[in-house]
Amino acid sequence: METSTPFNCPFELTMEIIGGKWKGLILWHLHNKKVLRNGEMLRLMPRITQKMLTQQLREMEEHALVRRVIYEQVPPKVEYSLTAQGEALRPVLEMMIEWGAAYAREHDIAIGCSSA
Repeated sequence: METSTPFNCPFELTMEIIGGKWKGLILWHLHNKKVLRNGEMLRLMPRITQKMLTQQLREMEEHALVRRVIYEQVPPKVEYSLTAQGEALRPVLEMMIEWGAAYAREHDIAIGCSSA
């Protein structure tokens, strides 16, 4: 009987969970701001669509990286923050920022934010 594993290595699993165009950036903003509402994230990432932001947040919530808190009020208020599992990614995110900043300097690439 052949057993199959869904992932060939831990790196593949990690990329499945945090990979893609937006997840890392969402995680970084949540790390920096601690708590964000939907509209705040859209302002921080003007190129993301509402549909994509919702999809990415739902996936990260399913993977226990992001916590969603719904306040019963009118209008409804929803806040997002990192779980302990999401916070554990902080060193990875910081290393990615450092690497990106060094790469930009070495290749004379303009960066429009001060992130480090």
